[in-house]
Amino acid sequence: MNARYTGRSFDVNILGVLVHVESASATINDESAVDKERGIPTGFTHGAVSCEVEYELDLNNFRKLQQKAREAGSWRAVPAHDCMFYANTGDEEDKIELFGVKLQISDLLSVDPNSSDKSKRKLTGFVTSPHFVRINGISYLSADDTRGLM
Repeated sequence: MNARYTGRSFDVNILGVLVHVESASATINDESAVDKERGIPTGFTHGAVSCEVEYELDLNNFRKLQQKAREAGSWRAVPAHDCMFYANTGDEEDKIELFGVKLQISDLLSVDPNSSDKSKRKLTGFVTSPHFVRINGISYLSADDTRGLM
C-alpha cells in the first residue's frame, strides 16, 4: 500500500533555511476570463496573475528566519527568495517552487492566557519573479506569458 501525503510529509525551505511550519499555503490568482460577444462565450483572455503565500510558524522556527532578518538589517530588508515545498513518500514526490517571494509579517502577536497552544507568528508574502510558480517541474506560466521578461 502506498503512503499518502499529509502536511507532515512536506519539508519547507524559506530563505535557504529548512523550517517546520504549523501551516502554509500558496494561492494563485489568475484573472483570465471568458471573452463574450453579445453575451455569448467566444473564447478567453489571459489576465494578470499573482501568487500569495502564508506561513504560520512556532517561535522556534520563526527565530530561524529572524536570524536572516538580523543579517539583512531589518525584516523589510530581507531580500526576495525562492521557496520550495517538497514531499517524498518513497513511491511519489511532490514539489512546489515559488520564485522571488517577498515576505511580510502579518500576525505578529496573539496572546491568549487561557490557551495551552504554542505561540505562533504568521508571515505572508507574494511572488515577484517572472519565473512565478513551478508545480512538479512544470511552469504555471507559458513561454508566451513570460516572453521578453526572462
